[in-house]
Amino acid sequence: MFRVGAAAQGAVLRAGGAGGHHAGMTQGTNYRIDGARLWRALMDMAEIGATPKGGVNRVTLTEVDRAGRARFAEWCAAAGLSLRTDTMGNMFARREGRDPNRLPVMFGSHLDSQPTGGKFDGALGVLAGLEVMRTLDELGIVTEAPLELVNWTDEEGCRFGRAMMGSAVWAGVQPEAAIRALRDASGVTVAEALAAIGAEGAEPATHRPADAFFELHIEQGPLLEAGGEAVGIVTGAQAQVWFDIVLTGRDSHAGTTPPAARRDALAGAAEIVLLVERLMRECGELGRGTVGRLSVHPNSPNVVPGEVRFAAEFRNPSDAEIARLAREFPEQAAALAAARGLGIVVTPVFRVEATPFDAACVDLVREACRRRGLAAREMVSGAGHDAVHIARVVPSAMIFTPCKDGLSHNEAESITEDQAETGAQILFDVVLARANRPLTAA
Repeated sequence: MFRVGAAAQGAVLRAGGAGGHHAGMTQGTNYRIDGARLWRALMDMAEIGATPKGGVNRVTLTEVDRAGRARFAEWCAAAGLSLRTDTMGNMFARREGRDPNRLPVMFGSHLDSQPTGGKFDGALGVLAGLEVMRTLDELGIVTEAPLELVNWTDEEGCRFGRAMMGSAVWAGVQPEAAIRALRDASGVTVAEALAAIGAEGAEPATHRPADAFFELHIEQGPLLEAGGEAVGIVTGAQAQVWFDIVLTGRDSHAGTTPPAARRDALAGAAEIVLLVERLMRECGELGRGTVGRLSVHPNSPNVVPGEVRFAAEFRNPSDAEIARLAREFPEQAAALAAARGLGIVVTPVFRVEATPFDAACVDLVREACRRRGLAAREMVSGAGHDAVHIARVVPSAMIFTPCKDGLSHNEAESITEDQAETGAQILFDVVLARANRPLTAA
């Protein structure tokens, strides 16, 4: 952890050039985003899919998601941004720069949510990006490089079982055809869902060259709040591996089947869930292991379950630990199943290596915090984010803001207006600095 001291006193950034101002992060800055306007946008977006407990249900590619996308598109049009949508439904709102030959600086996050999600997970990064665009317009600033604000499709992964879906396809991490063929619990494919809400655009969902990508997000953990830091400087993201598991036993009568004759798939699944927890705890406080979804068949109170489908995931900052878990978990799960006479299929869904963010992009976040006089903590993201995929093809970094009690993926998720404003201000500073950075001669 580190803290930075009082704000450096610097000269006001000066206007220059025809057609508006241009500015970089020099000695300091007095440019301020409009925190109250950002907060109104967050509250307006939270009305779409609002839940009785104060959260949002804006699951990807639903009618509610369509409404959120439409509102975002309206705001982008009002801000004079040109909007493109690709075949995965990723939305790109562009503001032209002074130099059309420069690669764009990208920033953004996602507007979809968990079924019982909070107001700020994802939405903060998108709407803070919109506030960056609005503030630049008000100040008459024309950046050297173009800017692109992105709303990535289905970051949450709760409907189709693949997190960071839109960014994964765009970055080439997952093949588009395979992702479009995924089905939700009702049998609807991604392709059908995209068409149903009119979210599929004409632009190919493939990587386009970009200068940088920045993502502002709530921390979704307790460290910043506990440490009293205003900003998290995210240096990278931890490694992950996900599995789909199918355990097969035999349906039988609950009242007439004695213990020796039972092939109870749910009892076997319970042992494997505890295996996931044990493997997690063996990794110490850095370990993460979760089973968050089970489907039991036939799911009747007086039938011994004959099939259970569930997902398991592990996360760790160490690639070596994830490699070990990717090897040992299927072996140990198979042994538990065999001891009960159960069939088992363990399918790796995806594996992501630990992702370091770009050093120069991280330095911009670090310097913005120093110049604003903000207490900051350097940290590795425990959660997966779109920036993790984008970092494989574009220099990237992330900015975290604290959240109350570290709570997220919950309707009670909460941040303050000041925290939202601070995060958006750092985003503004780093986007402006990156877009106006001097380019070295080839």
